[in-house]
Amino acid sequence: MAEPRCATPPTSTSREPPAPGRDVDNRELLRIAVIGAGTIGLSFAALHLAHPANRRLGKRVQVIIYDPRPDLKEYIEATLPGYLYSFSSCSSSKGDGERKRYGADDNENNQTQSQAGKWSGDIEELTLSHLLSTNTLIIASTLADAVQNADIIQEQGPENIAFKQDLWPKIEWLAKPTALFWSSTSGIPASVQGKSMRDPSRLLIVHPYNPPHVMPLLEIVPPPVPPSGSGSESDASASKQSQLLQRTLEYWHSLNRSPVVLKEEITGFVANRLAFALLREAVHLVNRGVAIAEEIDRVVENSMGPRWAVKGPFWSYHAGGGKERGLRGFFDKIGDTVQACWDDAGTPVLKDGDGAGDWVNALCEQVEKSYGRLGEEDLGARDEKTRKVLDITMS
Repeated sequence: MAEPRCATPPTSTSREPPAPGRDVDNRELLRIAVIGAGTIGLSFAALHLAHPANRRLGKRVQVIIYDPRPDLKEYIEATLPGYLYSFSSCSSSKGDGERKRYGADDNENNQTQSQAGKWSGDIEELTLSHLLSTNTLIIASTLADAVQNADIIQEQGPENIAFKQDLWPKIEWLAKPTALFWSSTSGIPASVQGKSMRDPSRLLIVHPYNPPHVMPLLEIVPPPVPPSGSGSESDASASKQSQLLQRTLEYWHSLNRSPVVLKEEITGFVANRLAFALLREAVHLVNRGVAIAEEIDRVVENSMGPRWAVKGPFWSYHAGGGKERGLRGFFDKIGDTVQACWDDAGTPVLKDGDGAGDWVNALCEQVEKSYGRLGEEDLGARDEKTRKVLDITMS
């Protein structure tokens, strides 16, 4: 059983934050605790800190990072600036697509532009030294320090059920009763993570598509609650969860992200299931000798990749069926071919003992021969091109 919440909140040993709710200069203050400082955690931290919507007149976000690693401060100093620079350099561009994507084309931000000199704000404000000296960024030494006054608590810890089931009851006892609880897990449902919580309906999955400071998609997955009408307690939980979802959606929409609420807890969520279905067939085609890995990459990059960046598969095939009959016409015209491809689809397995080792090693050697080891420059170039695509598709 979880220990009860302390009557007096633990004393902070990090920089002491201002009084809850308002900043020292009377701006609206939103505190976000980021639990776990890995790749996803720091990418989210950069998004919260650097997005222009969180730095408008009258509003300020404070990010508190906690991770038990002993070199946390040194790690953040070495790693976070790269994410901040990546975000601020792209958001300081003056293209119309980017201005809309980063929320800079409304009247409020036009006012910010005239007073701050440029819509993206002063990039100097996003240096690590400035963020730390102004308490915009706080590195917490304990979990209690991180969450006790936070309005949003976002967890990116190890993908381990026992770890998460132990962590969330602790957060629940320490945090404000109004705080939002988000987990960025890649596959552990909220109903499993929150098993030992007093109120597991508070916990929402907020699954990003990596890297979250670039990619706009967020898959929001609440735990199941009993259907309304099955009792006053279940009705209250459903109503509370609806309010938590609304607050969550409002925040992400304010950052011009694209949240999608899933109606069911499902392994891998939606984006990964779609991506892994394509990956499975790509692996099958390589194993079968139809094409090598580099050629399959070129097929995707020069066909469905750019098309689906503009419109998804259902819209695309609806258009492919003609103006009169749409998707029905598409299935009528080439439904037999679609079914034949489905029937002939590959089913490679990754389980040990099923021959996975042989094809995995052969495929990895082929990919490494084509691309070598990818470095920061390769990833940066990918992210920059992705931003340019998004600037067009989201304009």
